[in-house]
Amino acid sequence: MALIDKHVVLERSPSLLLAFSLTVVTIGGIVEIAPLFWLENTIEEVDGMRPYSPLELAGRDIYIREGCYVCHSQMIRPMRDEVERYGPYSLAAESMYDHPFQWGSKRTGPDLARVGGRYSNEWQLAHLIDPQSVVPESIMPGYGFLLNASLDGDDIGDLMRTHRIVGVPYTDEQIANAASDFRVQADPDADWDAMVERYPGAAIGNFDGQPQVTEMDALIAYLQMLGTLVDFSTFVPDASR
Repeated sequence: MALIDKHVVLERSPSLLLAFSLTVVTIGGIVEIAPLFWLENTIEEVDGMRPYSPLELAGRDIYIREGCYVCHSQMIRPMRDEVERYGPYSLAAESMYDHPFQWGSKRTGPDLARVGGRYSNEWQLAHLIDPQSVVPESIMPGYGFLLNASLDGDDIGDLMRTHRIVGVPYTDEQIANAASDFRVQADPDADWDAMVERYPGAAIGNFDGQPQVTEMDALIAYLQMLGTLVDFSTFVPDASR
């Protein structure tokens, strides 16, 4: 029997095929996983990264609830066409506080890893209410109903405590001021200096123009910070990784 035909033996024996498959998977798993035990940290630390502000965290939950991740990834791959269109490729550190992360592999719409600050609050509001009004070819549904869903932020501290359990480094000070920070981020006339000190780079504004904080405010606040925390003009990758 020629060597190339010997696979027939495996194909005709379920037990042998199972045993050899497990062997191959085990070897591949060891090769990929074992080196990680010799690394102090599998995620390169990057200046500027911080946990989400209370309003951003609430907006992220709305983003997931509404299934935005189904059509929009948050992972720019290190390929020329993607980098030229979306910006610097995504870093693992940018998702280190995400539970779960929003990388994705399918794009019905554009990648959102660098959408923060690319458009004004007014554009984001118009796009979420009626996507076709600003992008005529869009097939995205409207989310105008978020304007009618008010948020009080009373439970946001509990949500932050839950995230701290799984490793997000929220401090006692951040949790104690959670409800206040939640409200002042959506009020440009409030005293938000302390909030910005706790969450550098957080977008400030009455995002939807209404007096109360709404789910629309939270979602836009989240979108407006995506990809804005790392200064890529000074970032130098760690070549040892």
